[in-house]
Amino acid sequence: MKNNFLSEFNSKGFFHQCTDSEKLEQITSKSKIKAYIGFDCTAPSLHVGSLLQIMCLRLLQKYGHQPIILLGGGTTLIGDPSGKDSTRKIIDKKTINKNIKNIKKIFTKLLNFKDKKTKPIFVDNSIWLTKLKYIEFLRDVGKHFTINKMLSFDSVKLRLDREQSLSYMEFNYMILQAFDFYKLNIDYNCLLQIGGSDQWGNIINGVELIRKMGKKESIGLTTPLITLSSGAKMGKTADGAVWLDKKFLSSYDYWQFWRNTADNDVKKFLKLFTEIEISQLEIMVKDETDINKLKILLANEATKILHGKKAAEAAETTAIATFEGVGIATDLPEIKILESEINKGISFLDLLSTNNIMSSKSEARRAIKNKGLKINDNIVSDEKKIVNMQDFKSSDSIKISYGKKKHYKIKLI
Repeated sequence: MKNNFLSEFNSKGFFHQCTDSEKLEQITSKSKIKAYIGFDCTAPSLHVGSLLQIMCLRLLQKYGHQPIILLGGGTTLIGDPSGKDSTRKIIDKKTINKNIKNIKKIFTKLLNFKDKKTKPIFVDNSIWLTKLKYIEFLRDVGKHFTINKMLSFDSVKLRLDREQSLSYMEFNYMILQAFDFYKLNIDYNCLLQIGGSDQWGNIINGVELIRKMGKKESIGLTTPLITLSSGAKMGKTADGAVWLDKKFLSSYDYWQFWRNTADNDVKKFLKLFTEIEISQLEIMVKDETDINKLKILLANEATKILHGKKAAEAAETTAIATFEGVGIATDLPEIKILESEINKGISFLDLLSTNNIMSSKSEARRAIKNKGLKINDNIVSDEKKIVNMQDFKSSDSIKISYGKKKHYKIKLI
């Protein structure tokens, strides 16, 4: 592969399958294209599981191509069955629209909106999907799909093989996604669809629909499914999703997520989730014998992309102060408590459970029994402890630590 978009796409580990890689290489070497990635809007924020697709959008912009971000206001009403064991919870239009508005804000931080030629185009597929006339759609679009082929795709086949129900609503999802690509090809001259490997069948359907209905050629490209070395799905932790919106996950916690990457995943993630030049990265990885330094590099670079350089530096400083020093670092997740409550005295168990430091009082009791909870680096051994002004002494803050990796700043207001 020559030195163009597809070459770097491949060298970074983004490449999984392509309907016509030679043609895509030729086109992207000679001209600028529009390419789209779709995001269903089932939550008010995207999480790290969507980050690889966003890195692809950034790479498109780097080479002068224009990304189209399809926000699935229509398809989210249905729910993508790919990789799911059961039907998604149905979400109402009002919630979906609110999610779309929030998700757009995330992209303004992650992509370049200054260059008119590469400025992302936002499209909501509810514009056309909610206006389809059922009989006409079946006649014009449905005739191009055979049940035989639809049953062969993994999103359907795996559910049926496990004898898990698949609603007729979900079964239609692949047709709607194919129609999305057709509409974007016709209305925006979109040549390329990029998606995860679990979307391969849906993407092929779109390419074929454009050929049959639009009498044009288009290309599909997929990225590999990213899993942790432990086998767990990327983006999920024991504490829940790793959100990209700072409202749901602080920049410090985001930094910590990358800092805590398993040894076996660090080198791969440096390629996938940072923008260090591959040649430079290979030298760094080869020369650096301390895996923890590579983890810090990963955390800094990944956090810089989402939250900015200052936030990444502040997170590293906080981590050093928290783990190597004594006292309260400035960038820790902050919980505000009324001074009047502390004056009265508040049960330590209540403080932990009501502020989601611990999921329950029983979990907090177990942690205390195992000497896993600290206030200002001092072990708490009494489950009946009352937090009062004596704990704050001359400061307006205290630090609560749960294990080695979770630290919170409790601030009086």
